[in-house]
Amino acid sequence: MTEQGAGSANQDSADQDSADQDSSYRDRVRGALLGGAIGDALGWPVEFLQLHQIQDRFGPEGVTSLPQGPGPVEVTDDTQMTLFTAEGLIRGFVRGWSGGGGSVPEAVHGAYRRWLRTQYQPAPDTEPQQRPYDGWLLSRPFLYARRAPGNACLSGVSEHPAFEAPAAIGRPGPVNPGSKGCGTVMRSAPFGLARLGAEQSFGLAVQCAQLTHGHPTGYLAAGAFAALVERLAEGVEPWAAVGETVEQIRELPASKETVQALARAVRIAQESEPSADAVERVGLGWVAEECLAIAVYALLAATLDPDPVRTALLLSVNHSGDSDSAGAVCGNLVGAAYGASALPAEWVGAIEGRAELLTVADDLLVLFGSRDPGHPALGGRYPAW
Repeated sequence: MTEQGAGSANQDSADQDSADQDSSYRDRVRGALLGGAIGDALGWPVEFLQLHQIQDRFGPEGVTSLPQGPGPVEVTDDTQMTLFTAEGLIRGFVRGWSGGGGSVPEAVHGAYRRWLRTQYQPAPDTEPQQRPYDGWLLSRPFLYARRAPGNACLSGVSEHPAFEAPAAIGRPGPVNPGSKGCGTVMRSAPFGLARLGAEQSFGLAVQCAQLTHGHPTGYLAAGAFAALVERLAEGVEPWAAVGETVEQIRELPASKETVQALARAVRIAQESEPSADAVERVGLGWVAEECLAIAVYALLAATLDPDPVRTALLLSVNHSGDSDSAGAVCGNLVGAAYGASALPAEWVGAIEGRAELLTVADDLLVLFGSRDPGHPALGGRYPAW
């Protein structure tokens, strides 16, 4: 082969590797959002049941599949708020990269005000609305469903209509300073799906969690989750990704509860066979660090299973705690780790909001891949104000 021919072959190989990497990353971003919705839908019917009640209703294995019915399988506020988080994240960067000023947390605050409207109205407005009620997600009827949203999420937005700047790490935030409910974690996956790096994804999730929850553990768990999603979506192996995330937060002020919860999840995954009893030794998931820990436990405990995605998702919802939030967070993690192509196809096809989740995933890929706020593929969905 001539020197020129060898160079051309090497370039072709490099181009193919780059294309494969892009395809894999796209699959993981889509998987994170779709997986979260699947976990949410699996856990929602049993959210307020004890484990023995779940087993009485569904059999000794508990929940093993999505509910059957004539229409799409319902999702809850976990998936709703994840979509609005992504919309706010994208709008924040579109505005910043267009020279419009403002911050990402301010844009996410506007998105949460849009989400709040869906919790009090039965259907979309028929007339165009002024900002902040000008988002494209507000036109989607399926989002106008109130399915046990968290009190801190509701009060944090309704009682604080003006944006309040977040506190420094380790200090109580300005909104609901004593709250560390899992509502911070369950909505924060999009911060890890923009190729911002583990530090920036962590920081933005921490700041935006404080829009509704001010307890340091609540917002640090959200930051750790976003950083973990970032690592998994970039192809870091699950055990290594969890270890790197723990080290990232270990020395931060007020990180003790989150570090201890994650360490407990890792230890139990190492020592025990996957089981509902093991899940409940990790926690019940009503608070942020336990919700994250259950999802991490399920992710790690299922890594050697022939079907790690299905096994992890079912582990994450069959317990006496917050099944839909733990399922949603676990779904985000396994989707980021294994990709949409590894999710059970029958579950992907059944979930409510599938088209919107795919649109948002692809919009994240377009914006943060091109860094072009006016990219035509965004379809004008994210105004620069």
